Amino acid sequence: MRTHVVTIPPLSDEQRQLARHAATEARRRRAEVKQALRTGRRTLSEVLTQAEQDDVVAHTKVVDVLKSLPRVGAVRAARVMERLDIAPNRRLRGLGKHQTAALVAEFPAPGAAADSSA
Repeated sequence: MRTHVVTIPPLSDEQRQLARHAATEARRRRAEVKQALRTGRRTLSEVLTQAEQDDVVAHTKVVDVLKSLPRVGAVRAARVMERLDIAPNRRLRGLGKHQTAALVAEFPAPGAAADSSA
């Protein structure tokens, strides 16, 4: 069995600095999205839609997004992901359309359930 080893080319100090800056910016943006979910400024549906166009958001782990929702901790997030057949290491970009729809149904926007019954 052969293994393929990928060698990373050496980076200049400037390239390393740019990469560090890009990584820091990506972490900051992901934290902003999770904070917006936590405070209710954004819905899960909005974040999933944003992930379709935004690479930084698309690379956020599903479990981290779910744990950012109000009243969702590690245990509930893991149970929901298992029930919906979503791998623990899955990122938003890797969700299928059925998984995305199931997550939106599981965590509807506040007021959405009341609107549909009226």
